[in-house]
Amino acid sequence: MTVRIVMVCHGSTEALRRAAFPLDEGLDEHGTKQVADAAHLFAPAGAESSSALCGPSLRCRQTAAGLGVTAETDEGLRDCDTGHWAGRTLADLRVEDPEGMTAWLTDPAAAPHGGESVLTLVGRVAAWLESRHEAGGRVVAITHPAVIRAAVVHVLGTPPEAFWKIDAEPLSHVRLTAHGGRWRLRLSQAS
Repeated sequence: MTVRIVMVCHGSTEALRRAAFPLDEGLDEHGTKQVADAAHLFAPAGAESSSALCGPSLRCRQTAAGLGVTAETDEGLRDCDTGHWAGRTLADLRVEDPEGMTAWLTDPAAAPHGGESVLTLVGRVAAWLESRHEAGGRVVAITHPAVIRAAVVHVLGTPPEAFWKIDAEPLSHVRLTAHGGRWRLRLSQAS
């Protein structure tokens, strides 16, 4: 069975601009405009898909709506749980919890914030991908940068430390295909 997944990163938010771990926030003004301007690029993908899914956060739901994609929320696409760091900036945490930040950025098993470790996130996303593989079909999945990075780590079979070497900008997307238990990543040409 073949599955094709287009993973789309949600639009711009205040937390992304501030380099902060987000709360359940909506798109900022720039993100709303960005999504509206890009709607024509993603609506055809959504129309051809057997399903469209999005993370349960407000920013993912607003991105789906702004792109004109009717998406069902899927808990498997939720953002990384950053525990008590949610709402805090990286700059603040480097001052207040430098050991925790170092552990978080260097040890995929560390969760100094009390939430999910990178290792746990990659495992959760891998399980979600495998469940989609079993279901087959085409899927547009609107989600978070961390979820997309975790998916890429899984699909490429890289060590979890590679998570921090992958950027997922607002509205960037990656195409993943699985057939016969083998995943492939496709880079798309700009149009």
